[in-house]
Amino acid sequence: MKRYSSALVFLLVYVGISAQQDTISIAAKITENSNLISVNQEIIYYNNTILPLKKIKLLNWISAYKNRNTPLLSRTIQDRKNEMYFAKPQELGDTTELQIKIGSSDWAYISGDDENIFFPLSQELKPGERVKIALKYNLHVPDEKFTGYGIGDEKFSLKYFFIVPDYFEDENQKPKYYLNIEENQSPGNYWNIKFELPESYFAKSNLVQLQPNSFEGKLNKDPEFIISKEKTDQIITQVDGEKIEIGFGYFLTKTEKQNLEFYLPLQLHFIKNKTGKLPSKIFISEKFKKDEDFTGIDDLKFWKFHYKLFKDTEQTDLNYFSILSKAIIQRTVVFDKSLDHWLMNGLKTYLEIQYIDRYYKNRKLLGDLPNELKFFGMQPLKLMRISKLELSERYGLAYQYIVAQNLDQKISEPFDKLSNFNAATISHFETGSLFSFIAEKMGQENFDDFLKNYLTQYSGKPVDQKVFLDELSLASGYSSDFLERFIQQKNRVNFNLKRFTKTGDNFQVKVAKNTRQTIPFKIETEEKSGKKETYWFDTEDSKETVTYNIPQSNAEKIIINDGYIFPEKNFRDNYLYTEGFFSNRKRIKLKVFKDIPNPEYNEIYVNPRLSFNVYDKILFGLNFKNASLFERKFQYSLTPFFSSGTGQLAGSGSVAYSFQPADSFYRSLDFGISASHFHYDYDLTYQKIAGFIGINFAKDPRSDVRRNIGFTYNYLEKDLNPNNTNQTEYGKYNLWNLGYGYSDRSLIHEKSYNANFQWMEDFQKISSEFSYRWEFAKDKKISMRFFGGYFISNHTKNDLFDYGISRVSNYAFSYGLLGQSATSGLFAQQLIIAEGGFKSYLGTTADKWITSVNVDSHVWRWFNVYADAGVYKNKNHGAEFIWDSGVKVKVIPDFLEVYFPVQSSLGFEPGFKDYGQRIRFTLVLNFNAITSYFRRGWF
Repeated sequence: MKRYSSALVFLLVYVGISAQQDTISIAAKITENSNLISVNQEIIYYNNTILPLKKIKLLNWISAYKNRNTPLLSRTIQDRKNEMYFAKPQELGDTTELQIKIGSSDWAYISGDDENIFFPLSQELKPGERVKIALKYNLHVPDEKFTGYGIGDEKFSLKYFFIVPDYFEDENQKPKYYLNIEENQSPGNYWNIKFELPESYFAKSNLVQLQPNSFEGKLNKDPEFIISKEKTDQIITQVDGEKIEIGFGYFLTKTEKQNLEFYLPLQLHFIKNKTGKLPSKIFISEKFKKDEDFTGIDDLKFWKFHYKLFKDTEQTDLNYFSILSKAIIQRTVVFDKSLDHWLMNGLKTYLEIQYIDRYYKNRKLLGDLPNELKFFGMQPLKLMRISKLELSERYGLAYQYIVAQNLDQKISEPFDKLSNFNAATISHFETGSLFSFIAEKMGQENFDDFLKNYLTQYSGKPVDQKVFLDELSLASGYSSDFLERFIQQKNRVNFNLKRFTKTGDNFQVKVAKNTRQTIPFKIETEEKSGKKETYWFDTEDSKETVTYNIPQSNAEKIIINDGYIFPEKNFRDNYLYTEGFFSNRKRIKLKVFKDIPNPEYNEIYVNPRLSFNVYDKILFGLNFKNASLFERKFQYSLTPFFSSGTGQLAGSGSVAYSFQPADSFYRSLDFGISASHFHYDYDLTYQKIAGFIGINFAKDPRSDVRRNIGFTYNYLEKDLNPNNTNQTEYGKYNLWNLGYGYSDRSLIHEKSYNANFQWMEDFQKISSEFSYRWEFAKDKKISMRFFGGYFISNHTKNDLFDYGISRVSNYAFSYGLLGQSATSGLFAQQLIIAEGGFKSYLGTTADKWITSVNVDSHVWRWFNVYADAGVYKNKNHGAEFIWDSGVKVKVIPDFLEVYFPVQSSLGFEPGFKDYGQRIRFTLVLNFNAITSYFRRGWF
């Protein structure tokens, strides 16, 4: 009994200690036409840990802006933003002339260079005790273009700049760094802040304003301040007789303000009915608005075209509901952004889903775009499934998209480790969908009552994830029991609607799931008229197939978890028809445009294709494939062509499968076969059959580093010129290739490396290539490429397999050459940057070894200069040094570029009569390369 009494006393003491809040008083003076802020500050610091402290840690996060060696800079580079990397010294931020006084000690100067300031105490600070800390320092405020906080055009946006204690401090006192993820730095404290401002400047804050430029109060998040020459807007409204003040850190347009005066009371009333309480003051900064608005509803603008997806009133309504939801959820309890992000963002998204279900139930994902987008009077989007998807389905679709690439992350992953896409898809969408799923299962009112009780009971306290999940489990009748385990891992849950039988007035439906987690599911029956009936079922801790009884009700279709309401990996086995030929089968559907996949059908995409090469001329074809806008594990493609140049058939086809384990050292294991048949010269065809297996290794979703290893086999057979009587040509040959690839597509320092071992009956050769691209100034880059190749043995009959110097030999038909065998004319001038990579025509091939260096540097706008140098050796000849140089014009960077040679081993090339034939060009017609280019920085 004594032991339990002691434990109770300890618990009560700890709770009492944790309840102590620090007090921060600041007097800040801002100088006009300067980024300098002079600060006098006092902190009443409590030891809220369970152990005595020998030192105190304060956060000095303005030092995150001081140079290129901070975690903040690294993260901005990962996000493909280079403004801070190339910033001028006066645009950066830091702390100077920092003095500190602890208790009654003397003032002491300390360095303000670090984001975490540690200083020793003369005597230990015991749990629950406090100490007074006085500070004097100057802040040099950074430019706001880096993070949205700092100095702008006659405006200061201040957040995370003052020196404060770490609210989430524990006895380990680990360093904590600013990453611009809207982390909570020092919430829950009591603030008293007074600004001394130049005349005509005004201050606004999320703290309560006592008098002009003076603010005080307690917040569950960090305070922020907008200081500008003009007063920004505010709207005061009432909800259930309660006055609510909404302040804006920016100016509203007249139309925007009129719309908000109508929508804000409705939105706040809706949120209050879900959460139970509203703060009396809500502040929305320009950065917060940009970060938290409703994505995917902005007008579509490109070139001279402008398409409006949603009406201005709808945009205002959805954007500000999303913003208000986050602002209000943040004010209820204290969240640690790094660990509790999924709970905070999930509740915000839950409110969004419910709002859409109430007011935008029949609104489509693309809004009015299918009606607005027209070509020659036609509306092509109306032929696509994406035009028929509901706005509410966007949450499940985003999850499906990232899971299909095996680039998702677990819900509980620390927020700073999430990729930008997963920050939205996993932290917001997946979690919000789960809460909505549980709410529908337990009853909407029951979930809302639980949420109101929880937020009221723990108001102003640090959130405890386990307590939240345990109480939700009780409120839901244990239907949400699976969540605690679910959020801790990457999931590949799949419900399989296997078969049904009719028994009297019932359907006997067999359903299997691939996990032992006790996840409930929803079955719907749908009649031809569209009428639906809904049935919920709990599941056992088992993977066995279970039979469920549901009323027949003249249903035409049976569906599990329709509308992407639960984050499954595969919805293709969630539909069954009950009548006709396709009873207990999937229907087949032919489609023209690549689209969001419809899991209800086996879809075959039939697309007209046009291609071109010198020998087949224009190729007219049809492509049959199952690949949609979302990647699939099993993919096939068949493309028969009619050659207008020969009057014959040509074409290609492939079949591939990808293994994608949720957690493994590799992201995907891919294997497949392909075949192709085209002309490679006039009246000469080739046939190619290839097999491959490759491993793409797992990657950090925030990193641009990718690694892979692959093995390929190619069998090639080609027609030989009957007029060629020598016996040195290859009509049939086999190629084996083993390769490793590494790429780091980072913003400033871009690197790639690959190594290959290739062999066939008559040769074995190895090669390696290293490429490096450095952005040495904003939007100015220098590229370097190093190549080395060596024949281990070479007994070939001709130079077909030799290393190319200025032109590659496309003996594997793997390069996208428009003229495979062209030796003159425009198509002979196409350049592939491979092997030697020389732009001038210097020699032909190397049958022993070759080394080369290719350098390319930006000069002005679209113009670069380039230089190549190398040494190569042929059998029975000495090694030879060659070089060239010239100007490159980037018509479309990395995709269409033109090379004008100037000086080389041959001399001054513009003086040659055939100079026009010496100009080279690169052309990349690879849609995957283009989409990969624009995806960088997201995952």
